[in-house]
Amino acid sequence: MRLLPNKLQLDILKRHVGPFVFCFCTLMFLLLMQFLILYIDMLIGKGLPLGVILELIVTNLASMVVLAVPMAVLVASLMAFGKITELNELTALRAAGVNPIQIISPVLVSAVLLSIFLMWFSNDILPDANQRARSLFIDIRLKKPGFDLKENEFYEGIDNYTFLVKKITNESDSLHNVTIYQHPTRDRKEAYIKAQNGRLESEQDGQTLTLFLNNGSVLRKLDRRQKGKLIDVFEETKFDRYRISFDLSDLAFSRSNPADRSRNDRTMNIQAMSSVVDSLRNQIENQREQIIENNRYIYPTLSNQNTGKKREPHLNRNRVDTTDIPYYSTYLALQHLQSKNEQQRLHDIALMKLRNYKSFVEDITQDTQWRLEKIAQYLVEIHKKFSIPIACIVFVLLGAPIGMYTKKGNLGYAALIGTVFLTFYWISIIQGEKMADRLFISPFTGMWISDIVLGLVGLILVISISTPFQLSKLWNSSD
Repeated sequence: MRLLPNKLQLDILKRHVGPFVFCFCTLMFLLLMQFLILYIDMLIGKGLPLGVILELIVTNLASMVVLAVPMAVLVASLMAFGKITELNELTALRAAGVNPIQIISPVLVSAVLLSIFLMWFSNDILPDANQRARSLFIDIRLKKPGFDLKENEFYEGIDNYTFLVKKITNESDSLHNVTIYQHPTRDRKEAYIKAQNGRLESEQDGQTLTLFLNNGSVLRKLDRRQKGKLIDVFEETKFDRYRISFDLSDLAFSRSNPADRSRNDRTMNIQAMSSVVDSLRNQIENQREQIIENNRYIYPTLSNQNTGKKREPHLNRNRVDTTDIPYYSTYLALQHLQSKNEQQRLHDIALMKLRNYKSFVEDITQDTQWRLEKIAQYLVEIHKKFSIPIACIVFVLLGAPIGMYTKKGNLGYAALIGTVFLTFYWISIIQGEKMADRLFISPFTGMWISDIVLGLVGLILVISISTPFQLSKLWNSSD
C-alpha cells in the first residue's frame, strides 16, 4: 500500500500552494480592512501607543485565520482543478488510466490535516487571543469613557443600561441631552433617567465608571398592590445632581495576570465550556427536583383543626348559629369541616399557597430558561470549533469536481463560484447560531447543517466525476 504521494500527486499539491497562499493573504487583508473600518474611530484621537494598536490587531487576527483558511481552500481547489481541466491534462490522465479520485485524494488528505490544525488552533490559541483582544478593548474604553458613545445613536456597551445622547463634546467627555434606560434586574426596577448634561469619568482603579448628571429627572417603575392585584405605578423624581456608578470589575483589564479575568463562551476552550454546561445541567436537574419535592405550597392546613376526629358537617343539629352551617362542596377536604368559616379559611389558605407555588414555579421556569439558553450558547461554540475546520474537507469535496466541470482555472471564475457557496455557508452558520441561541433549533443542527448539505453535494459530484454513475440514470431507470 502506497503511503507517500507520487510525482503526479505532489504536482497537484504544488499547484494548490500558490492559489491558497494568495487567497489566504487576500482574505486576511480584506478582513483586516473590515476590522479597521469598524473600529478606526475607536483608535483615532486616543493617544494610544503604537504597540497597543498593533497588539489589538494581532490578537484579532486569530479569529480571522479561522474564517480565511476554509475560504482559501475552496478558491484554491476551484483554481487548481479548473486549470488542470482547462489545459486538457485531466483528459490525458484519464486516457492513461488515472482516476480523478487519485488526483483529489492528496488534496483531501491535506485538508484533513489542515482541519486538525484548525481544531487545535480554535481550541488552544483562539480563546486566549479573544480574551486579550476583549481586554484591550475594555482598556481603551476606560482610557476615555465617552469614547464609544455616538451622537443620536443607542449605546448598550454597559450591561443593563441603554444610552441615548444628543450631543457629545469629545475633548471633555461632556454629554448633552442625555436619556438613559435602566433595565430591570433582580435587584432593581426599571427606570428612565433624563438630564440636560453630564460627564463620564473613570476611577483610578480602572474598574469603576461614574456618570455625573445635572438638571434632570428619574422616572421609576414601582409595584403596588390594589385590591389584591399587582399594578404598575410610576414615580418621577427631579434632581439637580445625580451620579451613577457602573461596576466594571468583571471586565477590568489586567495585562499582568489575564487568567484572573472573567471569560465568556468566545474566550473559553472546549474543556472549560463542557464543564460549565455540565454545571448548568446539574442546576436545572436540582431545580426540577426542588419543584417535585417542595410540598409546603401544596398541602394547606388549619392550625386549630383537629384532624384526628371524623366530623360530619350536616349532622350537628344543636348548632345555634345557622349562618355558620357548612356548605356542600365537591372537594372532599372541605366536606370534613364543621363550619362555613373553617371551610372559607381552608379555601383562602389553599388559594394563597397555590398562588405562592405558581410564583415559585414561574421563577424556577425563568431561571431554567436562562440556563438552557446559556447551555445552547456554549454548545454552539463547541460545535463551531469543529464544524468550521471540517469545512476545509467539505470545500475540497466541493471545489475539486466543480473546478473540473467548469474547465476554468482563472481567479475570476473561482472567486465568482466561491462567493456563491461561501455566502450560503456563512449565512447558514450565522443564522444557525442565532436560531440555536434562541432554542429554535439544536446547536448541532445550527452549526452542522451547512457542512452536511455542501458535503453531500460534494460527495455526489466526486462520485459523478470519478465513476460512470450519473444521477440522471436514477430518473431514467424509474421511467
